[in-house]
Amino acid sequence: MMRRLRAPLIAAAAAATLSGCIGLGGKTPPFLLTLDPETAPQAGAARTAAEAATLTILIPTAPQKLRTTRIPVQQDGASVTYVKDAQWVEAPSRLFQRLVSETVAARTSRVVLDEGQYLTAPGEQLAGQLMEFGVDARTNEAVVAYQAMLVAAGGKTVTQRRFEVREPIGGKVEAKPVGEALTRAANRVAVDVAGWLGG
Repeated sequence: MMRRLRAPLIAAAAAATLSGCIGLGGKTPPFLLTLDPETAPQAGAARTAAEAATLTILIPTAPQKLRTTRIPVQQDGASVTYVKDAQWVEAPSRLFQRLVSETVAARTSRVVLDEGQYLTAPGEQLAGQLMEFGVDARTNEAVVAYQAMLVAAGGKTVTQRRFEVREPIGGKVEAKPVGEALTRAANRVAVDVAGWLGG
């Protein structure tokens, strides 16, 4: 009898665990935000580069407050809250990496690779840290700060540069205006990074 009951009990327990993990019946956030690049590579354009001339753009590291799909709001020097009803479709560091890759590929002549293509021909590597990607409540601005690190092919030299852009939110700290301001700020940083790499 116990043997016959065991399988259904395990299945029920697994279903309960899954419903807790994926939030079956839970409330979906009203806004799922993403970053759209202002410029993207032209479809059908082909580029060729020797191994050392390629550029691999890595996903930046991020502090704990950015390791979430929520948008942090810095209230003062010590406290952080999050924008109500706003959530990124995936981790902001991954969204930012993709945005930078698209912008660099569109604005320079470089052959840009993703992390998934790293082992093929890494060439130069652009790593770094996404230091700020949220709201400064004290100034009512969206802030994107990126500490970039360019590693030459073979790792012989390393060059660092910090990029920071602030964009006014122009209203209440709510999902839509915050998402739009962060998208503008992230695109400006990506353009600055492309200018640095292409110069």
